[in-house]
Amino acid sequence: MTTSPFYQGIQYFKEELPYLNEYGQESAIAPNEKAISSTGDKKAIYQTLLGADALRYLTLHITASKESGHPGGFASSADVISALVMLGHKNLITEVGHHAPGYYSTVFLDKSLEKMGIHTVEDMSERFREMHGLLGHLSGQIPGLLNPAGPLGQGQHFAMAGAKLHPNVLFPVTIGDGGLGEPYVMSSFGHFNTAYPQVTNFLPILVWNGYSQEHHSMVSTKTNEEMIAYWQGNGFKEVILVNAKDFDDANQEGDYVDSTRFSFEKRLEFTQAVLEATDKAAKSALGGTLTVLIIKQLKGAGVHKTGAKSHNLYPGDTLDKDYIASALQERALTKEAWELVRTNFVRSNGGSNVDVAVTEKELPLPDLGQLPLTEYEVGGEKKVATTAMGEIVVHVGKNDPNFVVTNADGNAASGINNINIGLNIVHPTTDETYFQQPQGQVYEPLSEDACAGLAVALSLFGARTLWCSYESFAINGLPIWQTVTQAMAELRRETPSTITLFTAGALEQGRNGWTHQRPEIENYFAAMMRNGNVFPLFPSDANSIQVCYEWALGTKNKGITITASKSPLPILTTFEQTREALEKGGVILHDSEGSKKIVFAVIGDMTLIPVFETAKTLESQGYGVRIVSVINPRRLYRPTDVAWDTCTASDGNFLDDAGFEALFGGDAVIGVTGGTSAMLEPIMLRSNAKRDTFAWKRGETTASAGQLMEFNGLTASALVSRAKQLA
Repeated sequence: MTTSPFYQGIQYFKEELPYLNEYGQESAIAPNEKAISSTGDKKAIYQTLLGADALRYLTLHITASKESGHPGGFASSADVISALVMLGHKNLITEVGHHAPGYYSTVFLDKSLEKMGIHTVEDMSERFREMHGLLGHLSGQIPGLLNPAGPLGQGQHFAMAGAKLHPNVLFPVTIGDGGLGEPYVMSSFGHFNTAYPQVTNFLPILVWNGYSQEHHSMVSTKTNEEMIAYWQGNGFKEVILVNAKDFDDANQEGDYVDSTRFSFEKRLEFTQAVLEATDKAAKSALGGTLTVLIIKQLKGAGVHKTGAKSHNLYPGDTLDKDYIASALQERALTKEAWELVRTNFVRSNGGSNVDVAVTEKELPLPDLGQLPLTEYEVGGEKKVATTAMGEIVVHVGKNDPNFVVTNADGNAASGINNINIGLNIVHPTTDETYFQQPQGQVYEPLSEDACAGLAVALSLFGARTLWCSYESFAINGLPIWQTVTQAMAELRRETPSTITLFTAGALEQGRNGWTHQRPEIENYFAAMMRNGNVFPLFPSDANSIQVCYEWALGTKNKGITITASKSPLPILTTFEQTREALEKGGVILHDSEGSKKIVFAVIGDMTLIPVFETAKTLESQGYGVRIVSVINPRRLYRPTDVAWDTCTASDGNFLDDAGFEALFGGDAVIGVTGGTSAMLEPIMLRSNAKRDTFAWKRGETTASAGQLMEFNGLTASALVSRAKQLA
């Protein structure tokens, strides 16, 4: 344990501060209290201002220590973050990854970062933007911080998920000017509020500072009245706006001003206004009213530059650079003031965030009991795989009230209307015809981002979910799915895996044409398999899909995609065969001997049809044929191909060389998939036989799946011809 004061590493201290003797002799958050007693308390107002300056100082200090990072955006929100802390609301979420250094400063001040060995400002500076340290944008591994933050337009999902799971806790989420330009933010708020009108304990905080990364923001031209009307028009009943311009006594030009340039008395007035507005907004949100708080203040307030120029530091922007040193000197506090700020931040909400934030503990999960698996007879009646899985999904929902199924294109269209019947679509209008009612568990916004966003955010926060989508449209939800699966890989606790069901693959969508044929999505998962915690699953039939979902439900901290057809298809496997395939990567569906052994490694269910036809032709000509259904391709990589050992709840199970030879050893290996050839990479990497791939090329309007496969060269005649050439 360090014996140095936490502020070791700070270069500049002031000898005295205005009003410190009057309002800084004791902490505004009293011992054994979680928040200030009153927003009108002069001590509380003064110490909120000190907290904001401390955050600005640390944000600029740690970014300048690496000549890298983003201080400007957070600087304009420092006052409201300090206010939230003083009011005891520390379950903080942001939509803006660029605000990361400010949030690191927040959890540093409340001692959370001590959990990762960061005790002093010097430690924090050394670890900022370093491996195993404080990476450039928020991740899943930082003690006391609730959400990862990467692409814009994501943070609100985490706030809404937290609010749904923890009804009496406030989840503020800061949204920047740039983020507001994303279409997802408002649409996802709108659908969530329609579906769950009683869940209002999330608080969007618009950081309206006039600029984005490199220019004025696209909402910078709005008047205050227009901005208020915009939020009201999107369903927000309480819109609270604090405009720094109203307190400016420094005669600053423009609509956006820097509060740190006011006289100290006006700074206190502005701080009081922010504190009171934040308290009012928090109570409104917690009291059942959809509320937004807007802080209008110039980007870069109180740091080295203002406007877009404050956004990023570049090589040469060191702690000794004149404009950075000057800004730090301006924001400097006395050592006594630093101690005062730290005491408030630690006492807020009852302790360090690493101990009290809702995401620092695993959410208790109800026991699901015996899953209702139905094993169909191999070779018997054809069955729809997705419908078979749907029965299990309904069971999960009935045993787990937090469980949510999300789907943008409609469950009925994916062969899983049984989910709607069993769990109901959540909708304010009760209608038995469409299986909808206010207490439903099926969330159906017409936005894949909103579907994926709520599902993965709930999973990250500890709940079970299922995101269902047409394979062709899911791409719009994948950025946040990727953000969360990456965060799960480095999370410091276990949480249910984020599970998806992608249906209506390209081969089924002939008559819809190329607009509904986008199996390139599998490239995404093929690349992510190397992360170590991503498992794309390709069940071969209605038995197989049930076992795949059963396995997924038992896993932690993984991203698991299940891709299956909604057409009735033959039953080819037993439950036991899929359980074996989940451990070994694949299962042999057919094996015959002949002059040469030709092995078909097949991904998907419909793609097996031409392969079995191919086998008959080849066998009639004296060849031996083995057909392997590749159900869990991640198992087929070598351990050194995948970053599995650095993952939380790591899974290091890979098929050894002997096992690989038993599945794929032969004179020729042909990989066949109705999707991307990238998914076959682990087989092509390891096989020493002559080999080739047959995969999706491009979409077209066709009358049948067979015709579409023919267009892409996935026919028995083409497979026979290539197999004979290789053998």
